[in-house]
Amino acid sequence: MTISTEERDFFIALGERIAALRKTHAITEVQLAAALGVSQQTVRAYEVDRRRIPASALPVVAKLLQVQLEELFGEACHAGRGKRGPMSQLERSIGRIAELPRQKQKFVLEMLETVLAQAGA
Repeated sequence: MTISTEERDFFIALGERIAALRKTHAITEVQLAAALGVSQQTVRAYEVDRRRIPASALPVVAKLLQVQLEELFGEACHAGRGKRGPMSQLERSIGRIAELPRQKQKFVLEMLETVLAQAGA
């Protein structure tokens, strides 16, 4: 069965988001595979778009990665924000920081703490 370019782009981005979130939460491919009842190679195939992840697996992935399904799909999750409308620059930046490797997240946090301490906040 052939899929459209738009569908293919969606699955590529989905795999990339799963991989980034998995790394952010220090979850290995093996751990994700165990939660899904598949092999590590299958998880790798989902993340690099050699295989499409089944829809039935997405709630398990979202729960393990501590995100809403909307976030897995690339939609901004506004739950608990308390306001409507587009995300602020700060919210977008925090989202981008969350996708960085853990070591770089730590570096950014240290920089923020330094700036806040200097500002007396």
